[in-house]
Amino acid sequence: MNTEENRVVSFKEVLPLLPLRGMIVFPFMVIPLDVGRDKSISALEEAMVQERLIVLAAQRHAKINDPEPDDIYTMGTIAEVKQLLKLPDGTIRVLVEGIRRAQIVSFVQSDPHYRVQLAEVAEADEKNVEVEALMRSTLYQFEQLIKLSKKIPPEVLTSVSNIEDPGRLADIISSHLNLKIEEKQDILEAVSAKSRLETLCTFLVKEIDILEMERKIHLRVRKQMEKTQKEYYLREQIKAIQKELGDGDERAAEVEELRSRLAELNLPSEAEEKALKEIDRLSKMPPMAAEAVVVRNYIDWILSLPWNTLTEDSLDVKGAEKVLNEDHYGLEKVKERILEYLAVCQLTNQLKGPILCLVGPPGVGKTSLAKSVARALNRKFVRFSLGGVRDEAEIRGHRRTYVGALPGKIIQIMKQAGTKNPVILLDEIDKMSADFRGDPASALLEVLDPEQNCAFGDHYLEVTFDLSQVLFITTANTFHGIPRPLLDRMEVIHISGYTEEEKLEIAKRHLIPKQLKEHGLTEQSVLFHEKFIRQLIAGYTRESGVRNLEREIATVCRKTALEIVQSSRNTIRLNKLHLQKFLGIPKYRHSLAENADQVGVATGLAWTEVGGDILLVEVSLVKGKGQLILTGKLGEVMRESAHAAYSYIRSRVKELGIPEDFHERYDLHIHVPEGAIPKDGPSAGITIATALASALTEQPIRKDVAMTGEITLRGRVLPIGGLKEKILAAHRGGIKKILVPKENEKDLEEIPANILRKVELVLVESMDEVWREALIPKIQVASVS
Repeated sequence: MNTEENRVVSFKEVLPLLPLRGMIVFPFMVIPLDVGRDKSISALEEAMVQERLIVLAAQRHAKINDPEPDDIYTMGTIAEVKQLLKLPDGTIRVLVEGIRRAQIVSFVQSDPHYRVQLAEVAEADEKNVEVEALMRSTLYQFEQLIKLSKKIPPEVLTSVSNIEDPGRLADIISSHLNLKIEEKQDILEAVSAKSRLETLCTFLVKEIDILEMERKIHLRVRKQMEKTQKEYYLREQIKAIQKELGDGDERAAEVEELRSRLAELNLPSEAEEKALKEIDRLSKMPPMAAEAVVVRNYIDWILSLPWNTLTEDSLDVKGAEKVLNEDHYGLEKVKERILEYLAVCQLTNQLKGPILCLVGPPGVGKTSLAKSVARALNRKFVRFSLGGVRDEAEIRGHRRTYVGALPGKIIQIMKQAGTKNPVILLDEIDKMSADFRGDPASALLEVLDPEQNCAFGDHYLEVTFDLSQVLFITTANTFHGIPRPLLDRMEVIHISGYTEEEKLEIAKRHLIPKQLKEHGLTEQSVLFHEKFIRQLIAGYTRESGVRNLEREIATVCRKTALEIVQSSRNTIRLNKLHLQKFLGIPKYRHSLAENADQVGVATGLAWTEVGGDILLVEVSLVKGKGQLILTGKLGEVMRESAHAAYSYIRSRVKELGIPEDFHERYDLHIHVPEGAIPKDGPSAGITIATALASALTEQPIRKDVAMTGEITLRGRVLPIGGLKEKILAAHRGGIKKILVPKENEKDLEEIPANILRKVELVLVESMDEVWREALIPKIQVASVS
């Protein structure tokens, strides 16, 4: 036989086949097997009849119960059946010993069991220096494996060390390894002893690396467990010592309670780590230490915040519309914008978006709108007034180094709400101020920025808090007080004043039922007629909102309650006499329009923080040296408008028919009544120019005409703001015709249709158009006189 290479010797022996599931039998290996499949039992019975020889070959997939020839590896082992024992359950326990490798050439029988034609695999004696080195390396690796693994008995190494045949050494070591079926099959199919040892060495190195890693992991886990057990043991000792000394029981119980509360909250990792650190500090502090109180308060704040508590949103747009209509009358565009916002939130299933800013005069329902949004969404509602806030720490909190430090108002509100997604109303955002303690408006930038507030940092907490699921709504009376960077982060919704018709409906639907209930009255005991309510609105209130109207209705209800008690009457029908009896004479005239056309008196329209108002401009012409006198506590902008109007009049002396040297012979006194009230704005230019033209030409100005607009030196009429508020004020004042800049035509769609039907709007582009509509020609004046 050639010693340089292996050779395959064919012989005609046919043996029964026993397929193995999940295991491989190597030559020289003695192992018990439990056989239960019918084909396998039949193969064993034939082997016992013959020479006790059987072929053992592994299945490629252990789950197959009835393997086909393709499911069985072709390299197997010829084994001798040493013992055979039939068990009561029908299975057979057999002891086999591997003899030599064999190659399956073909399957000659499949029923009742497999019989296969074999080709014996003979191995050449390859023992040389390289093979000797491989044997020593394999033995060394096997020795290291036995040291790391406790599954292989040390006696195995002694028995293996005495084997001199390299092939047998490889087979016996392989039989003791916990390898995969594919890996063991690779060793079995390695016919050459050299290649078998090389493959075995590779698997041994890999297995040793795995065992080394398992050992390191085990040591690390054991060390951690020992540390935990040690800490537990020491804590128990501390408890025992404190118990013997009679102190510390309350502190230990308190610390354990804090730990259990923390474990239940499932805080973010950053907050949990910080809280654990502070609890450990608290456990080591003496009970009477001053810092212990600070740490205890800090831990209470951390544990009381709603880190994961959420209320389930109700994103039903129809339901929200119903709620808004129940709570508010009118404000159609405002409601539409809020419903659009909620509809987008319903489709995206989230409320991350722009911050809503409700801008409008007092008493128009900005705060109640925010409450209605919270009710429509089924969310908690919290209000925080920013009026007068001038310290940055009010928003971001104080650092814990200060005595009496507290979190900022935002964190306090979140604790008060008890949920992570409330509706927070930041009221009067235009009333904030700044001083040496910081700028709170700048601190609000992070709160109201949807891209940043997911990690809001409070100075007291020292950990970030997620505000991204909070719905912020802000309110303001004017734009002017809101810093531009803050305004840029908000979506503004304008809320203008109410018309008389809207006030009437609001009073009937909301204000009167509310006040009747608060004063213990019923709708049957006090009858509010529509005419009574209209007289109350026209004679006793003049505002954009309905706050004063509600106050006057409350006064009427108090007086009525007193009269019912004193007179023992069951029902009172309110009329004009009751109105004067309860509230006195009317505070306001029904109409503010002048009773007669006058020279030098023009009716202008102004915008204020509480809505629109009527503004009279008076001009008096007296002999003098051409001075222009301005009174009425006018601001710088109105003074500039007056000078521009005066210059324009001087440039039009020929068209107006006035002397060219009037400015040298007469003084012009421009006065705006109610001198104690500051007045400013860029919309009085055409009003002043009309009053000047009337005084110089002695042409009266129509009593039922009001105007608004800025003037240029060339007589152009420039657009203005607050048009809706001004038109509402003119309507309340009984004005029939309003002159509006042509460029404000786009703003007319905001005016209620019922108001447009009652007043005449004239769009003007130049002063000539204004004078044509406002001034009465001298010919008409003469004919009338």
